Amino acid sequence: MPAGGTSNLVENDVISKTALMGGGVTSPLQLKAAEVRSNRVNWQSYKQGQMISLEEYGVITRLDFASSDAESRALYLRNNSDLAAKTFYKLIQHIAKDQTIQYLLVMIDDLIIEDHSRVEMFKNYAMSVKESPWTGYFTLLTRSDGFIVNQASAIITKMACWGKDSMDEQNQHVYVTWLRDQLRIPNNDYTQSVCRCLQILLRIDGYRKVFFEIDGVSAIVNVLSSRVGFQLQYQLTFCLWCLTFNEDISSRLEKYNLIPILADILSEAVKEKVLRIILATYRNLLEKPEETQTKQQNALSMVQCKLIKQLEILTDKKFEDEDVVDDIKFLSEFLETSVQDLSSFDEYVTEIKSGRLEWSPVHKEIRFWRENAPRLNEKNYELLRTLVHLLNSNHDPLILSVAAHDIGEYVRHYPRGKHVLEQIGGKEAVMKHLAHEDPNVRYEALLSVQKLMVHNWEYLGKAIQETAA
Repeated sequence: MPAGGTSNLVENDVISKTALMGGGVTSPLQLKAAEVRSNRVNWQSYKQGQMISLEEYGVITRLDFASSDAESRALYLRNNSDLAAKTFYKLIQHIAKDQTIQYLLVMIDDLIIEDHSRVEMFKNYAMSVKESPWTGYFTLLTRSDGFIVNQASAIITKMACWGKDSMDEQNQHVYVTWLRDQLRIPNNDYTQSVCRCLQILLRIDGYRKVFFEIDGVSAIVNVLSSRVGFQLQYQLTFCLWCLTFNEDISSRLEKYNLIPILADILSEAVKEKVLRIILATYRNLLEKPEETQTKQQNALSMVQCKLIKQLEILTDKKFEDEDVVDDIKFLSEFLETSVQDLSSFDEYVTEIKSGRLEWSPVHKEIRFWRENAPRLNEKNYELLRTLVHLLNSNHDPLILSVAAHDIGEYVRHYPRGKHVLEQIGGKEAVMKHLAHEDPNVRYEALLSVQKLMVHNWEYLGKAIQETAA
């Protein structure tokens, strides 16, 4: 059975179509590969120097794209696939010169791209000599030459996805972890190529699970949050989109704050392919999770990120891709329905969890705080801890002002609020902003501290009265 199985044919067709529509940009790896192809290797000199055998010379020259055509290569490989695989295997093992290794890797990649089924001849030969098909290429991942490393990675990816069987579990973990770590390298010249490998791998559900288990999503989110160009925005979001086809993964993405991050990119997106892949990801986040509550929470987060307004703007635009129009319609209808069922506390929870506080009406409504202040204690003070975390880690004056205000209102309307805040470090978090450079932050922090003090005196007064009685 092919590596991807047969149960997700519709899903794979959708992903393949989207991948094709997102093409058109040449990566540094592709540019370097073109340069490598133009610098032909003098195989004759290798033969004369007895660095390769006559048999190896005959094979490599028959398959060199510079001296053969597709038809003759196909005919030759039909009859000599084992010999061809053996030749490449030996040359890569025994030749030390980087330039020649680069050329051999480009040849292998070109042969595989020309006919995907050729991955099997390389895997079959390795097995015939009782070796792993991955060992030789994994060794190349440790080379100092960036092109060799990433061209080897491209071949590993194709072999892992285009063959009859998936990569074994142990090597899956090793390779997918390596890709994740490549995403974490600052200013990596080959980030586009790493993303391309992930775009291919994550079409297959087994690889999705491994990538998610090693916290690969964090690596994607960190790169996306660093204001990269539109091509990387597209590629990384494509990876997230692939992940959301897995029901379990799509239900466990809330902690990564994907919806607000993608909303920021969407609001500034110029390229249609970036817009399209974000909308498709949003749609999956509303369709794929098994739990209705998760779907609803994702919808509320999209509402909080002002997606309804963005969708209204997009509705008036013309798109060549009918899927974009369909996704806009689906998202608009789903979110409008969600808003109708939205309580003020639901709205508040969504805003706090998004970390994007603003002066929405609930913050200043006395009735809201009277009814809901105790609910900030739920789930081990989850919402309250989030407010304290924002005060300690955020630098946006608006967010700091609203967070300080809300903590003051919590103390004002919950009898044991001061004690709770002292336990979780909330008092210190507010007080450190009394000298903040922004006057609004200072003002809200001062009011909050005053509420803490007033609450303390009121509590003391009640205690004295009860003692006297």
